[in-house]
Amino acid sequence: MTGLTAALDDYLTMRRALGYRLIRPEKLLRQFIDYLDGRGVTTITTDDALAWATLPDHGDASWLAYRLSAVRGFATYVHTIDPETQVPPADALPWAKRRATPYLYSRDDIAALVSAADGLRSPLRVATYQTLIRLLVITGMRVSEAINLDNADLDLATGVLLVRKGKFGKTRELPLHPSTTAALRNYLHRRDELRPDRPSTPAVFISPAGKRLLYSNVQATFAQLTRHAGLLPRSTTCRPRIHDLRHSFVVQTLQDAYTDGGDVGFRLTLLSTYLGHVHPASTFWYLSAAPELMAQAARRLEQHQEGQR
Repeated sequence: MTGLTAALDDYLTMRRALGYRLIRPEKLLRQFIDYLDGRGVTTITTDDALAWATLPDHGDASWLAYRLSAVRGFATYVHTIDPETQVPPADALPWAKRRATPYLYSRDDIAALVSAADGLRSPLRVATYQTLIRLLVITGMRVSEAINLDNADLDLATGVLLVRKGKFGKTRELPLHPSTTAALRNYLHRRDELRPDRPSTPAVFISPAGKRLLYSNVQATFAQLTRHAGLLPRSTTCRPRIHDLRHSFVVQTLQDAYTDGGDVGFRLTLLSTYLGHVHPASTFWYLSAAPELMAQAARRLEQHQEGQR
C-alpha cells in the first residue's frame, strides 16, 4: 500500500463519518493514485492533477472540473500531512455549474403519467410504477429514497414512513395521509399477489424479477412514460425528469402557504426537515427557481407594503 493509498483510506473514512458517501469520488481518486504510481510520483502537484483531470482530451468541461474538484478535496487533506503536497487552485478549470430548470408538473401531467403506466408490459410493473409515481408526488421523496424503502420502513398502522438511507445518511420520518397509507397497503397486496414466489428481498418496490428496482431502470422507464404521456421539453434546460416530481411537491406546498396566508418562512423550515435537506438554503432555492412562487412572493410583499402606508 502506497502512502497516498493509505492517506486516501483515512480521508474517505473521515469524510464518511461526516455523512458523505463519496462513491464516485473514491473511484476517481483511486484512478488518480494509479496514474501517479504509473509515473513514479509520490507527491501530488498541481501539474499532475491538471494533467490527470483533463483526460481524456476534449472531455466535457463540467466533468473535467468535477474530476479536479475530487483531487482538490483530497489534496487539501494530504497537505496537512505532507506540506510538499500542492492543492490545485479552485479556478484552475473554471466552470459555472448550471442547474436545470425545474419541470413543474400539473395535475393533468401527473394523471397522464399514471395513465401511461397502464401500457407497461407486466401487471406488476404497472402497479409498481403507478404507486411509485404517486408516492413521489405526494411526499417529495428522492427517487433513491423511495426505491431503497424496505417493508420494515412502512408503519401502515400509524401512517408513518421511515427514510433510513437519505442523502448524507440522514434518517427521517414522514407522516402519511390515510389515502396514501391505503394506496401503499393495496400495492403491497397486489405485489404479493402477482409475485407470490418472489425472492426474500425486503424491498417495497420490486421488478417483475422480484428484485429491488434499479435507479437506472427507473430513469429509463420514466423517460418512456413521459414520451407516452406527451410531455415535451419546455426549453433546452427544462425537460421532464423524475426528480422534478420533488420540485413540484415543494412548489405546490409553498404555493398553498401563500394561498392560505400562512407563514412561508416557517413552512420553509418545516419543508427543509421534511425533505431531508442539510441546509435550509437548499429549500429556499425553490423560491427563485419557480416563477409562480416569485409572483406569489411579489404579491405578498406588495400587500405588506400597502399595509405599512
